[in-house]
Amino acid sequence: MAQSAGPGASRHTRVTPGRLKVYLGAAPGVGKTFRMLDEARRRLDRGTDVVVGYVETHNRPRTQERMTGLAVLPRLEREYRGARFTEMDTDAVLARNPEVVLVDELAHSNIPGGRHPKRWQDVQELLDAGIDVLTTVNIQHLESLNDVVQKITGVPQRETVPDEVVRAPTRSSWWTCRRRDCAAAWCTAMSTARRRSTPRSPTTSGSAI
Repeated sequence: MAQSAGPGASRHTRVTPGRLKVYLGAAPGVGKTFRMLDEARRRLDRGTDVVVGYVETHNRPRTQERMTGLAVLPRLEREYRGARFTEMDTDAVLARNPEVVLVDELAHSNIPGGRHPKRWQDVQELLDAGIDVLTTVNIQHLESLNDVVQKITGVPQRETVPDEVVRAPTRSSWWTCRRRDCAAAWCTAMSTARRRSTPRSPTTSGSAI
C-alpha cells in the first residue's frame, strides 16, 4: 500500500527554483503516469524524498501497483454544483516541502474557489518554492497546438498549458514515444474519432424501388 506522508519529514527551505520533468504522450493510456511513477520509485530507491501530490491511476492495476511504497499526501475536497471533487492540496505540499512531488495531469482545470484556476499554476508555485515536480500532459493540451486541435476536431481545447511552462530552461520533457510519432499518432486518432462521430450518408445498392 502507498504510505501516508507524515508531517515530521519536511526539509529545510531552499531558494533555488525547482526543476520540472514532463512526461508527454499522444493520448490517454500511453504510459505517461506509469513511467512517472517508475521515475519516482527510482529516485526513492536512491534516497530522494519523494511524495505524491496528485496521481490519477484510473483504477489500472499496474499503475496502482507502482504507487506501492510512495508517500501520498491527502487530497483537498471541494464541492461544486452539488458534487464533491478532490484536488491536489498545494498548501499541504508546500508544508511538507519534499525534494520531489508527483503531480499528474498538468493541464487540469481546478474546481472554482481555489487559489489558482489551473493545475499548471499550482505546479509553478511548487517550483518557485524549490520543489522538483514530475508531471504528465498530452500533446494536444499544449497551447501552441490549440488551433491544430480545433481544425482536426472542430472543437477548441479548453484545457491547455502555455508552451513556456514546459520549455523553460529548468524544464525537461520525456516523451512516451518519439515526438514525430506522438504527433502523427495523435492526429490519426483525432481524425479517426471525427470520422466515427460524423453520420454517414445512407447508401443504396441494386435497383431503386
